[in-house]
Amino acid sequence: MSLILVIEDDPRIQKALHRQFTTEGYDVHVTGDGAQGLATCKSLRPAGVVLDLMLPSMSGLEVCKGIKNWSASTPVVVLSAVSEVADKVLLLELGADDYVTKPFSPRELMARVQAAIRRTRKPVANTRVSFGNVTADFSGMEVFKDGATVVLTAHEIKLLQYFVEHAERVITREELLNDVWNYTSYPTTRTVDNHIMKLRQKLEMDPAKPVYFRTIHGIGYKFVRGS
Repeated sequence: MSLILVIEDDPRIQKALHRQFTTEGYDVHVTGDGAQGLATCKSLRPAGVVLDLMLPSMSGLEVCKGIKNWSASTPVVVLSAVSEVADKVLLLELGADDYVTKPFSPRELMARVQAAIRRTRKPVANTRVSFGNVTADFSGMEVFKDGATVVLTAHEIKLLQYFVEHAERVITREELLNDVWNYTSYPTTRTVDNHIMKLRQKLEMDPAKPVYFRTIHGIGYKFVRGS
């Protein structure tokens, strides 16, 4: 049976989520403290995490970053009263898999968490690929350049994997926001461009003259594996 970790300090929400997840057959562990939640995540290794933003001792932003730095593949669905687009963009850039704004329906949150878990468990067609002097092991969430480890964020790895799986095809920014960041609307954001800039800086020989991550002006980007 899968375990869901709920990091939320409101007792009413704790009770509602515990009831909802256990009804669906999940084991549930609840904690109301940010630092304790991060430590519990590392020790219990849950199938998914529901994370509030406003927490004692450590903010939800810090907890999200800590979880993703420890395990980029652990699904994190953020729950908060904050509704500004800027906060959503920041959370998704930190690696959060989805975002639900209070007040919310427990059944909707349940569906979001289950969808995030399914995406994480989806088998990867090519778990280890190479292009140029770069090797990516998506099953182990590791990337190497000239044999040395390259540190990528959770969404940088997701973006790289998406490019590899759609090599040689022109991909729009909207498609990337939808499939990699799970956006359902497209606010004005430099999220895609900033992440591709970081991939170029980390993986290209000359970021100013990219070989692999090419800009298709007016449309989007294309990943070319090269010879």
